Amino acid sequence: MLIDTHVHFDRFAKDGTLPELLEHAKEAKVLEMVAIGGSSAANALSLKLAQEHPGRIFGCAGYERDEATGAPDFAELRTFVADPLVKAVGETGLDYFYSAETAAAQRKLFAENLALAGEFGKPVVVHTRDADEDTLALLRDFSKDWKSDPARLGVLHCFTRDTAFARQVLDLGLMISFSGIVTFANAGPLREVARYVPDDRLLIETDSPYLAPVPMRGNRNEPAFVVHVAKQLAELRGCSVDSIANLTAKNARILFAL
Repeated sequence: MLIDTHVHFDRFAKDGTLPELLEHAKEAKVLEMVAIGGSSAANALSLKLAQEHPGRIFGCAGYERDEATGAPDFAELRTFVADPLVKAVGETGLDYFYSAETAAAQRKLFAENLALAGEFGKPVVVHTRDADEDTLALLRDFSKDWKSDPARLGVLHCFTRDTAFARQVLDLGLMISFSGIVTFANAGPLREVARYVPDDRLLIETDSPYLAPVPMRGNRNEPAFVVHVAKQLAELRGCSVDSIANLTAKNARILFAL
């Protein structure tokens, strides 16, 4: 069985294709999924889907970097995070590739998300792009203050950086999740990282509806396609697809307390 640890359900819910998506996932043995938050609307949808599909979809709530220049409602977010169906805070993090001009506001927002995760003892789902040092600095503070299970600190989702950065993330105690990017033709260095990550820190995701893996490039991504990520990792790590499915599912259950 496969667990897709990072799905943005917004577009599927909006265009009415969610039932079809869930059927495809079932056929591909992707039986559990984490619905990612990031905005007030995404957080509400994540919790709603977790309520409607218990044991199959799990909630997540946070404020992502695009919310840094708005007026995120932390009283509302606190209510979401307190709900037992919400298993993590996120996604949240830093992106200086698209929004370097809001870096200071992003750091403040990320720190507030991390504080909430620490308060509730729930893992954090982290996005980072072109912000390695600031991401690590904030995560170091987070890890020092973490009082819950050390295996449940969080995950760097859709990992795209090098082995040196992966080593620092792992040293802090986080997991690393690979998306369809690891299947891309130009992802040779990332495939080296995928060989490096220890079994007990490895997760897989689609980041649906984005980043469809080879051989599904050109299609809208969906949870069923996470099997292609698993196949790539199995090839890289010299093991079976079943082995990758089992160990990543085990890690997901630990991290998100499923």
